[in-house]
Amino acid sequence: MISKIIRSITMIQPFDDEYFMRKALEEAQIAFEEDEIPVGAIVVSQDKIIGRGHNMTERLNDVTAHAEMLAITAAANYLGGKYLRDCTLYVTLEPCSMCAGALFWTQISKVVFGAPDSKRGFREFGSRLHPKTQLIEGVLREESTRLLQEFFRAKRKK
Repeated sequence: MISKIIRSITMIQPFDDEYFMRKALEEAQIAFEEDEIPVGAIVVSQDKIIGRGHNMTERLNDVTAHAEMLAITAAANYLGGKYLRDCTLYVTLEPCSMCAGALFWTQISKVVFGAPDSKRGFREFGSRLHPKTQLIEGVLREESTRLLQEFFRAKRKK
């Protein structure tokens, strides 16, 4: 009986891509509440969040203060080095070319994003990630898209 319980416990995957994307969405919600474009990002290593960020371009008056950039910086500081090998970035919106370039240089192992960005996403500009970086798209796409749409709908009403 106990071996059956242990076997079923080991099959549960509490820290999957959806779990961590929800954490990135929490960051995006913070940005939304601060009247920033609601994009959130986290960096994960060994099922532990080691970096967080949400857009702060308005607050910091800095066009480079994207969620991904802030999460990358936090993770690099945590690890004490510039490379994010064996780490995963979860971000609610497809990274732009600037962020993809930074991710390229970090040699991050995996990038997971929610909503595609057909106007400013890195894939539209021929940018690329590091050749060893795995890319997964569409995790919690609807939730990520809905938050962005709500934000811009409210902006157009003003």
